[in-house]
Amino acid sequence: MNEQFRIAQKLGLMFRPENPLPEDIKSWAIKQLNAKSPALGVNNTQAKKIQEWPDQLQPDLLTRDNLYSEYKYNRQREEMDLAGYSSEAAKQDNEKKHLLLKTDQLKFSHRNVFGNDQVKLRFSSFWTNHFTTGNIWDNQNHIGHMMEEAILANLNNDFSEMLYKVTTHPSMLVYLDNCWSCGERSQTAIWAKQNGEQAGLNDNLGRELLELHTVSPSAKYTESDIRGAANTLAGWGIWPGRISDQSELLSIPQRHQKLLKMGGTINSWDFFKQDHAEPGNKKVLGKVVPAGKGGLRQLTDFLAAHEHTVKHISFKLAQHFVSDNPSKADTDFIANAWRKSNGSLDEIHSAVIERAIQSKEPKFQWPMTWLFQVVRLSDARFFKGWAQLNRYDNNIMESREIFEELGQGFWHERQPDGYSSDKKEWLSGEMFERRIRFADAIYTAGRPKFKSDDIMNRINANDTTRNLVASVGMSEKTKFIALMCSPEIMGLENA
Repeated sequence: MNEQFRIAQKLGLMFRPENPLPEDIKSWAIKQLNAKSPALGVNNTQAKKIQEWPDQLQPDLLTRDNLYSEYKYNRQREEMDLAGYSSEAAKQDNEKKHLLLKTDQLKFSHRNVFGNDQVKLRFSSFWTNHFTTGNIWDNQNHIGHMMEEAILANLNNDFSEMLYKVTTHPSMLVYLDNCWSCGERSQTAIWAKQNGEQAGLNDNLGRELLELHTVSPSAKYTESDIRGAANTLAGWGIWPGRISDQSELLSIPQRHQKLLKMGGTINSWDFFKQDHAEPGNKKVLGKVVPAGKGGLRQLTDFLAAHEHTVKHISFKLAQHFVSDNPSKADTDFIANAWRKSNGSLDEIHSAVIERAIQSKEPKFQWPMTWLFQVVRLSDARFFKGWAQLNRYDNNIMESREIFEELGQGFWHERQPDGYSSDKKEWLSGEMFERRIRFADAIYTAGRPKFKSDDIMNRINANDTTRNLVASVGMSEKTKFIALMCSPEIMGLENA
């Protein structure tokens, strides 16, 4: 594989046929970090023109909250067996009008297939996995927003900014149950005890903030540190569609009035319930965190700059982009860039790019990354256009079904430690058989515009790959499957 495609495989999503190959691959990759990132896609599978996604299919956070609220109210009406809400047609109409999983998954797929900011998109996927959320508590309306506005929109910021934005995003607060958490000595906990009810601290997000998102267990934090983080987080968040103890049906304006009374805002990304907050100072890893809403930012800034955070995430970046077994020099190079720049993601990502280019180690690609790379290389149309979102097509799978069958997706109900970047987690007969099935489906349903020989010539495939493709016979479909499931295309070997 030539150098341009080797680097595009490790750091990006491969060059589409209409993309000219850059002469200076390092300069190109670093410039990609500041590329514009519009959501690009197609209206339908036959469309020739790639264009920006319609604004009406990219709702803002308040609209997402309100859509989800209407969905939950209609579900409540359905349970009450009210006329017009309990039929199967009404249920389907409720989901179609108010839930955004299908829309957001297709938009994510389109970005990765048609986007010109492939390196930026790869880093966005890394951080989306690092800050794992999933579709629990009907969280689907907000995962896509977090990916776009907390992660992709902050890729040129400092890590501290991204950490704070993700930690306070409703998708994260719902996923790890923080919106129901209240401090151990909060007013809500006192009221609950007086009334014989239960209300207390949930340490899920506080624990993952330390274990996964920042310092890692290498920092030797204690249960007391976890409780300190959880008490700092207590009061943050609201279930975006409902009031937690709500039983009556409310209009959207009525719900907004309740939210204003509870948190002083209808913005679910800045919602802090004072009566759930833990009074007094907290302590986390020796850091004294003051009471009040502003304490969380002090904690996340402290954790973002912590030496154990720098080492932990530098290793994760190296393992994801450089090598399955990155050297200490690889990790140290990234960590030093982090320290010198005070956590500038542009500088951190530039260091990752430099080590990935310098390393000649192959890097096995995630299933979803491989899928996007195959579709881009062949210019197949394997995903529906946005105008086909709610149309059944026997030939093309729904995006949700694609990611489920692939065994990897950002909307799945999954554990908060995310997907591994180590190839050992993905090298199995079952996972390889899935790639064969997908290569078959991409060829059959996606109708690639380029034959295997054309693709091999463009990427300058190695002799092993060419011999493999030649050995499977004359069928173009069989040759396509062999090429796309070859060790070279999957990232198991270099040229």
